[in-house]
Amino acid sequence: QVQLVESGGGLVQAGGSLRLSCTAPGNIFSRSAMGWYRQAPGQQRELIALITTVGITNYADFVKGRFTISRENAKNTVYLQMNNLKPEDTAVYYCQPIGTGYWGQGTQVTVSS
Repeated sequence: QVQLVESGGGLVQAGGSLRLSCTAPGNIFSRSAMGWYRQAPGQQRELIALITTVGITNYADFVKGRFTISRENAKNTVYLQMNNLKPEDTAVYYCQPIGTGYWGQGTQVTVSS
């Protein structure tokens, strides 16, 4: 059983910021690109940001300029800094070592208008 632990979600007003964290087992984290996904009610889960093992990043267009993904290899942790949040960012956010199929429990982000 691979345990991924996401945290940092919460309720925030539009325009506010949150930083999400996700910790993964070291043997998986060290060799994996890491992705942040989100799933809004009634919607499919979608990839919003990823970071490779060497720090190359990529973002979905709708979060570019607002969200920043980073990783701290010594802590087996990937972060998602979310700024200028909008109500449409409301969703459960998940991390995943890309291509593994492993998921954590997710963390709820709610943005009020």
